[in-house]
Amino acid sequence: MTPFFAEIVGTALLILLGDGVVANALLKGTKGQNSGWIVITFGWGMAVFAAVFCVAAFSGAHINPAVTLGLAIAGKFAWASVPSYLIAQFIGGALGAFLTWLHYRPHFLNTEDGNLKLGVFCTAPEIRSAGANLISEVIGTFVLVFGVLYIAAPEVGLGALDALPVGLLVLAIGLCLGGTTGYAINPARDLSPRIMHALLPLGKGKRDSDWGYAWIPVLGPFAGAALAALAYGVLGA
Repeated sequence: MTPFFAEIVGTALLILLGDGVVANALLKGTKGQNSGWIVITFGWGMAVFAAVFCVAAFSGAHINPAVTLGLAIAGKFAWASVPSYLIAQFIGGALGAFLTWLHYRPHFLNTEDGNLKLGVFCTAPEIRSAGANLISEVIGTFVLVFGVLYIAAPEVGLGALDALPVGLLVLAIGLCLGGTTGYAINPARDLSPRIMHALLPLGKGKRDSDWGYAWIPVLGPFAGAALAALAYGVLGA
């Protein structure tokens, strides 16, 4: 498997399972409806574990444009490979969101609340304040990338043995820091599924895709990743 294809597969698996647990918790008529925040955060942590474990040997399992940027700034990843990784990750994010829709399609059609449908695909703040929301995404992604930089093998990325530590790191971020914005901490996790929300037929009650907020879960993670890489450079390996 080429690194490009591995990043597509890994990111698609991440979003299928991550958006899938949100759909299971939010959409009408699922067996997991109303199961709550703990289930969602645990599901996302295990989604990261599964995705990293499956593709680590082929691409280093970045599965997140912010992680790719952070590794490159820190000197652990070649800048020449950054564009192809980012393209693959955004493609994978769209594919994973499509598969989530396909899997839960009857439940999307059975759910009339447009906010719940949107919430399956992308994040939104509980208290809408651009500055505060941006800071939340910066801090959450800083913690993620800073942790990954100490976990990842030199000049490679993540290995299969790193899958569980990274999954647990994402679980901790969700439990401890995720209640403000829904912790996108990954531009491909938010933007690609948001685009799919705009394109896919979701039945009665479908709302707009909240494009006015969409820049925050893209810019915030990139900024947090850059700051984490700079801090790593100062503190050292």
